[in-house]
Amino acid sequence: MTLLTEVEPVQAVLERPHGLLEAPRFGPDGEVVYSDVIAGGVWGCSRDGTVREILPKRRGIGGIVAHADGGWVISGRSVIHVLPGGEQRELLSGEGACGYNDLGVTPDGDLLVGVLRYRPLAGEDPRPGQLLAVDRAGGVEVLSEDVVWPNGIGVSPDGRTVYLSDYSNGAVLAVARHGGEAHEFCRSLRGSADGLALDCEGGVWVALGEGAGVARFLADGTLDESIVLPASFVSSICFGGADMRDVLITTADNQVSPELGGTLFRARSEVAGLAVAAVATGRPVLADE
Repeated sequence: MTLLTEVEPVQAVLERPHGLLEAPRFGPDGEVVYSDVIAGGVWGCSRDGTVREILPKRRGIGGIVAHADGGWVISGRSVIHVLPGGEQRELLSGEGACGYNDLGVTPDGDLLVGVLRYRPLAGEDPRPGQLLAVDRAGGVEVLSEDVVWPNGIGVSPDGRTVYLSDYSNGAVLAVARHGGEAHEFCRSLRGSADGLALDCEGGVWVALGEGAGVARFLADGTLDESIVLPASFVSSICFGGADMRDVLITTADNQVSPELGGTLFRARSEVAGLAVAAVATGRPVLADE
């Protein structure tokens, strides 16, 4: 069985040049949202193809999740909440962090954050990062320090396990919801492990980075299927739509219109995705409080 069908680029996005696209999400009224890591900004593409700038210029955004108060929680040099009217409030920052990469949400609305402690794109020597959980009162819990380059974050259907991509090691780690020793859940057979998403059966879908596709791993960590896409670098994936079978995939390039660079692909999945809750936290905190 081919798990992904109808893989097509979102043409409105293709029509305006982008760099490395990341952090895809389905927004209200069918809008799709994504970031441009290198060129900067968060963008929204409506059903009629209109593209709007949600947050200008901000670079290094690897994670976007919805907030219960409306708007989006966005990573980067800090973690911020951009409200529907454009107002911004900072939710998380810390002196020891070089940046905050991908984001996730627990079923009860706690924010999950991957913390980078070095700058991999600047050629710095690797240093261990962190996986944090921020609850609705602003309390910060360290779930793991067993990751080097934290990337995609997702939660199992029962809410008991957090999955975390470690891009530097090409593996997805599994960590208990309230912390503990991380263990290797699965390993990429090609490329690395970038963004990820969960489906309703507990399958873990992983963007393979330079592996040029996505892979689905069963709940026991065995590889189910690997799917090649028309791009040399695939950065992230998410589910949405009325039946949770719509799929968004971001890339750094494409083989459809190569001159236009990073692309947002839309597809259909044979398996329904797992919905991601909205973030409930609102109190600004320091990661090293």
